[in-house]
Amino acid sequence: MPAAPLSQYAVQLRPTDNIAVAAKPIPAGTEITFEGATLKVPGAVKMGHKFAVHPIKEGDPVLKFGQIIGFAGRKIVVGEHVHVQNVKAEKFERDYAFGVDRPAPLPPPAEWLSFMAYDRGADRPDHQRYGTRNYVAIISTVNCSASTSKYIAERVRASNILAQFPNVDGVVPIVHRGGCAMQYEGPDHKQLERVLAGFAKHPNIGAYILVGLGCEIVQATHLVEHEGLIQIGGTKNAPIILTIQESGGIGKTVEAGVKAVQDLLPRVNNARRVQVPAKHIILGTNCGGSDGNSGVTANPALGVASDLIVQQGGTTILGETTEIYGAEHILTRRAVSKEVGEKLVERIKWWEWYTGVFGAEINNNPSPGNKEGGLTTIYEKSLGAIAKAGSTAMVDVVQYAEPVRAKGFVVMDTPGYDPVSMTGIVAGGANVGVFTTGRGSVYGCKPVPSIKVSTNTPLFVKMESDMDLDAGKILDGVTVEKVGRELFDLILDTASGKKTKSEIHGVGEEEFAPWSIGPTL
Repeated sequence: MPAAPLSQYAVQLRPTDNIAVAAKPIPAGTEITFEGATLKVPGAVKMGHKFAVHPIKEGDPVLKFGQIIGFAGRKIVVGEHVHVQNVKAEKFERDYAFGVDRPAPLPPPAEWLSFMAYDRGADRPDHQRYGTRNYVAIISTVNCSASTSKYIAERVRASNILAQFPNVDGVVPIVHRGGCAMQYEGPDHKQLERVLAGFAKHPNIGAYILVGLGCEIVQATHLVEHEGLIQIGGTKNAPIILTIQESGGIGKTVEAGVKAVQDLLPRVNNARRVQVPAKHIILGTNCGGSDGNSGVTANPALGVASDLIVQQGGTTILGETTEIYGAEHILTRRAVSKEVGEKLVERIKWWEWYTGVFGAEINNNPSPGNKEGGLTTIYEKSLGAIAKAGSTAMVDVVQYAEPVRAKGFVVMDTPGYDPVSMTGIVAGGANVGVFTTGRGSVYGCKPVPSIKVSTNTPLFVKMESDMDLDAGKILDGVTVEKVGRELFDLILDTASGKKTKSEIHGVGEEEFAPWSIGPTL
């Protein structure tokens, strides 16, 4: 077979890159023309994996996106597969240069758009006001009441009473593994209460009850007092609190919980969608099961959609701090101020300390599945991950599950583990989520819809019942901008009520996973 141009097999993302990314599987012995010469790929290269387009000396940086993703562990010849066998992640100095590349505000859009939302009322702050779904939540304060909370939801569903309330999306138990054996009013206590309050106040929750055991650290009364919880849905009454010990056991608590939900349903059902400006979209972004094309297709397309949300006056949230590591200098240069940039650097330094305490390294991520998909180092993964945030200025950096009040592009400090990351982002106020995947994540996130975007077409075809959009067509020549616009339109449709594949499957309850940062006592 005669040699074909590089574009037929792979993508060189920047002219300065010394590697290219395979857009499809490349058989061993394939000859490719590049910069007027012919290079031979001696061994097979899987889709999403890299091969050298220039010789790389031992110790020299390996460049992708025009940035360092690692260093050659030995001499790498042209055409050779570039991966964990010949690349290592060594620390290198990053120039944070706060704000020097801060982009100008985007011009006004050609058209101001809208979506159909549940408006929870003018007495709510924006990040808690405009819902895209309408659920009743059973919020467990501790793992000891988790089963009871699930039993309440199951009993309500089994009774078929929900059929009488078509405007209610369902009853969702918010259960977890924590709530006790932590320092009282310590970091974990405060953080878990912040998460639980974020879900209780979330605009996708039409009403809720709190269920506890009675003797745990995270007391419902403490949560209500310290987080200013009130019952929502048209009343300022205190939330309904049930404790198993005071109610007389699991059975009686379930009975009381079912009755409480039944009493709340008519009020929640009275909510109706109304047309509101697209500036009320708070977009949560995440990538999981990533591959070598995540930073080539789906994440840049999501970045385009993020920019369009910001252009409309909305908010986009980037989490997964451990998957910003090694690329944080690109974001600090986009910060609106030195103060905002320094907040991100402080979080990066904290993560270096935190992982060091346990003898771990941040480069333990990428996962085995990520590496199988072509990602070699955390630096490479991070450079692809931050593409989800688009190109606008970084306007704020917030703590895990902290309410996101700023408009524009915001970073939230979260771990890279998908359920934990998205739990914090939703608690912060995200009312729509977009989740990109190259290996095939089946993530869902009640009460927030999770749009899943595949990085490659073979994955989309194989898992079409789980994927909402195929960004792999970018590898076939469709522009990133076009796919990003398509995703933006899907975000608005989903915010207005279009069900995602994960919602159709009913996925999203087990994925509630608050981050525990300290010891279990």
